Amino acid sequence: MKHFLSLKDFSKTEILEIISLAQSIKNDFKNNIPTPLMPQKILAMIFEKNSTRTRVSFESGIYQLGGIGMFLSSNDIQLSRGEPIKDTARVISSMVDMIMIRTFEHSRLEEFASYSSVPVINGLSDSYHPIQLMADYLTMIECGISLEGEKPIATYIGDGNNMAHSWLMLSSKLGFELRVATPKGYEVDSEILSLAQNFAKESGAKIITTHDPKEAIEGCNVVTTDTWISMGQESEKERKIKDFKGFEVNESLMKLAKNNAIFLHCLPAYRGYEVSEEVLEGSQSKVFLEAQNRLHAQKGIMAYLHKERQC
Repeated sequence: MKHFLSLKDFSKTEILEIISLAQSIKNDFKNNIPTPLMPQKILAMIFEKNSTRTRVSFESGIYQLGGIGMFLSSNDIQLSRGEPIKDTARVISSMVDMIMIRTFEHSRLEEFASYSSVPVINGLSDSYHPIQLMADYLTMIECGISLEGEKPIATYIGDGNNMAHSWLMLSSKLGFELRVATPKGYEVDSEILSLAQNFAKESGAKIITTHDPKEAIEGCNVVTTDTWISMGQESEKERKIKDFKGFEVNESLMKLAKNNAIFLHCLPAYRGYEVSEEVLEGSQSKVFLEAQNRLHAQKGIMAYLHKERQC
C-alpha cells in the first residue's frame, strides 16, 4: 500500500503517471464528464494546521470522484488531548478509505502512516508540501513548460522551507535544473539537499544553491517563491523582513528570467514582502491557475492511491 508523504518515495514514472491521470480528470471536468473513480469512498481530512486551498480542494475533489470528505480539526479529535498517534491512526483508518493530514512535524505524519491501514496523504508538513508540487508541475505543463525537448530551469527564491524541499524532490526525480536562492542562515535542510543530489545523479537533474537571487533567476523558465513568515512563525516577522532584504520577487528580478517565464506561488501571498503586487498580478503570474490545479492534481493523487490499493 502506497502513501503520499513526499515525492522522494515516488519514481519519475509514477509521478508522471499521477500527472497524466490528473490531466485526464481535469479534461473530463472541463467537459462536464463525471469521474466517479472513488464511489462511496470516505476521505478523512485531519487539520492540525488551518488552510483555505487544502480544505476546499480536497473536499471538492473527493466529492467529484464520487466520495465524501470528513473534516476533522485538531479540536475535533483526541490527538489534541494527548491520544497517541498510533491509536488515532488505527481507529480512524478502520472506518474510512483514505486520510489526508495537514500537520507540523513530518515525523508525526510518518508515524501516523505506519499505523494506518489505508493510504495517507501529506496535506503539508514542516518538511514537505508534495501535493502543491504536483499542482505546480501540472501548471507548468499547461503553460508549455515540460520535459519535452529542452529541459526547463526552475528558480526558487526565499526561505529554505518545505516548499524549497519539495522543489528539490520534484527536480531531482524528473531531471530538470533547479536553482535555490536563500538568504544566509535560511538554507535548505542539508540532509534533504543531499538526498536530492543523490536522486539527481540518476535523473540527470542539476541542482544549484546560492545566496544570490539575481544569479539564480538568470534565464530561467519558472520563478517561484513562498511566504517568509510561515504559520506559527509570526513572532519572527520583523527579523525576517531584514534578513530577506533583496529577495522580493519584483519586476526588476523577473526581467532577468526568460521573457516567457512564469511566476508561481503556493499562496497565501504577502504583497510587498516575498513578491511585489506587480508580479503577482502581472501577465507572467500563473498563481490562480496553479491554485485551481490543486483540485485536479489532488484528484489524480487520490485516484492513483485508490487504484494502487485495489491492485
